[in-house]
Amino acid sequence: MQTASKKVINGWAMYDWANSVYNLVITTTFFPIYFTTITRSDANGDNVTFFGKSFVNSALYDYSMAAAFILAALLSPILSSIADTRGNKKRYLMLFTWLGGLSCCALFNFKGPDPNVEYGAIFFILATLGYCGGLVFYNSYLPEIAVVEDRDRISAKGFAMGYIGSVILQLIGFALVVVKPFGMADDMPVRLTFLLVGLWWIGFAQITFLRLPKSRATIQEHSSSVLTEGFREIRKVYAQVKNMPVLKRFLRGFFFYSMGVQTVMMAATIFGSQELGLPSDKLIISVVAIQIVAVLGAWGMARLSGKFGNLPVLMIVIILWIAICLAGYRMQTATDFYMLAVAVGLVMGGVQSLSRSTYAKLMPETEDTASFFSYYDVVEKLSIAIGLITFGYIHEMTGSMRNSVLALIVFFLIGLLWLYAALQKQKRLAAGN
Repeated sequence: MQTASKKVINGWAMYDWANSVYNLVITTTFFPIYFTTITRSDANGDNVTFFGKSFVNSALYDYSMAAAFILAALLSPILSSIADTRGNKKRYLMLFTWLGGLSCCALFNFKGPDPNVEYGAIFFILATLGYCGGLVFYNSYLPEIAVVEDRDRISAKGFAMGYIGSVILQLIGFALVVVKPFGMADDMPVRLTFLLVGLWWIGFAQITFLRLPKSRATIQEHSSSVLTEGFREIRKVYAQVKNMPVLKRFLRGFFFYSMGVQTVMMAATIFGSQELGLPSDKLIISVVAIQIVAVLGAWGMARLSGKFGNLPVLMIVIILWIAICLAGYRMQTATDFYMLAVAVGLVMGGVQSLSRSTYAKLMPETEDTASFFSYYDVVEKLSIAIGLITFGYIHEMTGSMRNSVLALIVFFLIGLLWLYAALQKQKRLAAGN
């Protein structure tokens, strides 16, 4: 096997350009601020009713995203099994792209002054499901188009493309919010941005669909129902992972530190809004800064991993995340928030790109890539769901997101210990050989 052509690699990376706008513009910036703003009322404060049950609006946002990740984790084995056995990863990548993109467009109709909370939450969940589901098939292409030694570089290229593309659309949305062209109402620029995200996602993904090769089928016929075959494949992957000591320890660490990483990223703007009282325009600027710095972080971590190895660099990154959580707990001013945003950007790009490429390096050489990346996706999505539920629950119980941020340190510490165990095992195995 050799690394695919530049045209194929660029086509693969273009999907990061296409779908990352959802992760930045919807989940990280505009939607959490918009959701908590239009669901706040003089009569009920931050409390909202969702199918008859009362929630704090920011906690409902966390729970909605957690629900989407749990659904994605349950569907992932089934869909990846179909993709591997029938060789149609691209078709399912297209399906989830349309689901996510159209759901973002539907959020255009989520508006005040008396918002339909159920409508907004459901289409937000569907958009998140489209994003998560698409990543299973997108990530599983990496071992098919790149040899082991090129995977760090190509993975980092994808993330860099994603950050650049998302910053461009973020700036467009920011300009709409500030300028309000054509006499737009106050909420119209944000709602229009939701629509643009869906169109951008679907539109640029067409380049990926044209350039990616058709994936190979590994099994010609199912021996059982596709509803059970996927979970059987996951069990097979789990059995293989148990016999791969370094990969097993890495995944345990990944499970725990992902609880913290993704939750910090998704809750940052709500934290800045509710705990520090920062205005929306300042929060948007800080998120743009995070994405720009994250490009440098992804590139820098790829260079460092080539020199020092993936696991040692990941351990350093997790230590930095612990320091960020401690600083976040004590943060008091807007300046503190902006300085911390730069630090988050540096480690955010690195930890995402390096985690994906580390898994691609440690997994066995196999044609059954979708099942292995489905397993990776299940681990990640369940960890994110647990992190978000924990964050939202502690906020509801204590009334402060600062306590939620402090609690995330526990996840990072456990993840760090498992990464250390993986590194030590890797050294012992290398010495034994």
